[in-house]
Amino acid sequence: MTSLTGTPVFVAAIALTAIAVLLPLAVWSKVRGPSAVRALTRVLMMVFAQATAIALVFIGVNREQNFYTTWGDLIGTGDYVQAAEDLGPDGLGGRKVEEAPKVKQQFRPVDDVPGGRVQATELDGKISGVKGDVLVYLPPQYDDPAYKDRKFPVVELIPGMPGSGKSWFKGLKVVEKLEPLMKNGQVQPFILVSARTMLLGDTETGCANIPGRVNADSWLSVDVRKMVTDNFRASDAPGSWGIAGYSAGAYCAAKLAISHPDRYAAAVSMSGYNDPGMEPASLLREDPALRQQHNLHTMLKAAPAPPAVSLLITGGENDGYQAGIALQQAAQHPTKIEVQKTTGGHTIDAWVRQLPQVFAWLGTQVKAP
Repeated sequence: MTSLTGTPVFVAAIALTAIAVLLPLAVWSKVRGPSAVRALTRVLMMVFAQATAIALVFIGVNREQNFYTTWGDLIGTGDYVQAAEDLGPDGLGGRKVEEAPKVKQQFRPVDDVPGGRVQATELDGKISGVKGDVLVYLPPQYDDPAYKDRKFPVVELIPGMPGSGKSWFKGLKVVEKLEPLMKNGQVQPFILVSARTMLLGDTETGCANIPGRVNADSWLSVDVRKMVTDNFRASDAPGSWGIAGYSAGAYCAAKLAISHPDRYAAAVSMSGYNDPGMEPASLLREDPALRQQHNLHTMLKAAPAPPAVSLLITGGENDGYQAGIALQQAAQHPTKIEVQKTTGGHTIDAWVRQLPQVFAWLGTQVKAP
């Protein structure tokens, strides 16, 4: 099927909008028949013009921000879960990642992201049972002969809801903002990875493992992580991995770091929340017990030992800041939580402005081996 974000759909929307605007101008006075039929015909032409205009705006914005990349995502029928067995508290189901066969992937260039350094692959997650697309950005230093024997730190990027792996690269323009800073040394050169998070149509998974439904946690924190270390010069040490997200992705970033200090050293949460039920489409909202269990404040308080992770939480007064203060007050050493109040609202522009600062902070927490 023609891509939702592709040029043919966009061109078709432009053509239909043009027809919808020109048609009434051409035939308005030429409509024949009883007065009721003429009135109905003219109303339908007006409705058609409005509908095509709205569709054109949606398609144009979606091409830019990549909220939905497939028709299945848009209409809520996309399902990327092949199996969802009970993987236990660690999300590994008794397996050891270091003993699993190497995952060697084929990658294709992502042509609609400027710079030519972003590539994509379709990953079949052997532990999570999820199969989906993953985008990888390699910093300029990756191909520099001076770095040929160096492994790089990694930051996973989690989009909001709706959102796709491309949302960070096209909507937030993370490469455009950070690559110059990586080149001049203001930001550490990171491998950036963004995997599919819309795994069950238009349902938000909360990056959770729920037996029988989805293993979103293991998809992101095990399968995607292993794919990166198997295919690129990336360290598998937790001190070399960070995770960042905005909106629903902010909750996920903080959640995965709190859950897995053995996999991540730090997380950035921009305009997030502690209660997963704050997202109307959340799978965790359906069950009060699960909702409470996966509340970040509850998780932090209930952890067997305070997780050795650092969190940077940013947001407005009622858009992540107060949630961050609550987590900060609940944190105990060695958990470190820094909270910053921001302006600009719950918007892409606000998050884009924060990128240099948050990645400079990540550079102080996530280190190259």
